[in-house]
Amino acid sequence: MEALLHYVWRHKLYPSTDLFTTEGQRIEVIDPGLPNRNAGPDFFNAKLKIGNMLWVGNVEIHLRAQDWYVHGHHLDARYNNVILHVVQDADLQVLHTNGQPIPQMVVHCPEEIAQRYDSLKQTEFYPPCYEIIPSLSKITVRSWLSAMQVERFQQKAETVVKRLRYTQNDWEACLFATLARNFGFGLNGDAFELWAKKLNFWALGKHRDNLFQVEAFFFGQAGLLEETPADADDYYLKLQQEYHYLCQKFGLAMPVDASVWQMLRLRPRNFPHVRIAQLAYLYHKSDHLFSRLVESSDVVEVLNLLQTRADGYWRTHYVFNVPSVESDKRLGASSLNLILINTVIPLLYAYGMHRGSEALCERATRFLEHLKAEQNHIVRMWEQCGLTVGSAADSQALIQLKKEYCDRRDCLRCRFGYEFLRGKRIPPTQ
Repeated sequence: MEALLHYVWRHKLYPSTDLFTTEGQRIEVIDPGLPNRNAGPDFFNAKLKIGNMLWVGNVEIHLRAQDWYVHGHHLDARYNNVILHVVQDADLQVLHTNGQPIPQMVVHCPEEIAQRYDSLKQTEFYPPCYEIIPSLSKITVRSWLSAMQVERFQQKAETVVKRLRYTQNDWEACLFATLARNFGFGLNGDAFELWAKKLNFWALGKHRDNLFQVEAFFFGQAGLLEETPADADDYYLKLQQEYHYLCQKFGLAMPVDASVWQMLRLRPRNFPHVRIAQLAYLYHKSDHLFSRLVESSDVVEVLNLLQTRADGYWRTHYVFNVPSVESDKRLGASSLNLILINTVIPLLYAYGMHRGSEALCERATRFLEHLKAEQNHIVRMWEQCGLTVGSAADSQALIQLKKEYCDRRDCLRCRFGYEFLRGKRIPPTQ
């Protein structure tokens, strides 16, 4: 497998002496180069000594030398700076576009590494490297989790930037769109983001001080006021009438199709009606919420800003026109923590990157480190493997590790996979 040969080259997992080109010239690998995940040669800026001459340039890797021509590299000027062609099977000589021969070296993957890699790919246990995890040193675990945390921050920041574009660079609107998605708590996330795109924030702002009108905007654009059932109660009918008035006044966009909302297998407190009512209350009470969140330097202060509930009519309803036992439908502590982790902290980090403010990025990191770890099946899986999950920073890192590495069986890019492949067992006390 070519990816494994890349791995062997990158980590120099081949004999370091007696390396020769296919023409018999001695090779010393001073630096294997930087991996390239985009178009072009596989490794940039390698430093090699071939014979008596020092070379700095790119390295291309194939299982068979003929793949150089199969992939069309002989016609691509980006490969003119290749100084070494690393292959498992040197079945022919390859040439640059100018006809000059390219030095080739045969490298084989060590048998024990190939066997360990096969076991990673074929095992039914999850994660596949579970047996080595208890033996990893604390510094190995901590450094890799730190890298995963940064990677997750950057990934979420890219998502925030995409939302910022469709909200015309309005950070307040971007915050609301991100909040809306995360109020879907997984199952309704896509529906909530689609709904948020339908909201006219200029029009909404003119009626922000009236919770009833905000609810009319929200439920109307959610497609939940389109029908007039025979058992419709007074609140529903008044809300429907108010929404029709607002539509005429502002020329509102067509609402989302009500069929997008999922309710099966949801607890009543997670019904979209309740979540929309909570968002309406939060929007009504919290003007300039993004600015206030950015200015907050304390987790408790942020959580207080995010406090919301489904009020009035919703104290005795989970959906329209069906009364229920009265209950306080505040956003719970665990839900608040998830909103902070998945909305406020990524936005704070993205805004810090946008402003070039290390202080804001560091504050986002500090918030994450001060929050308790999420409790979900991913976190429990890693804990069962022997990892200690101490904070939300750890749980976010481990979610990133599972989704971007374990689920894809991309063990060759994983630090835990590296330790497994090299077969070294590190005493837990180190």
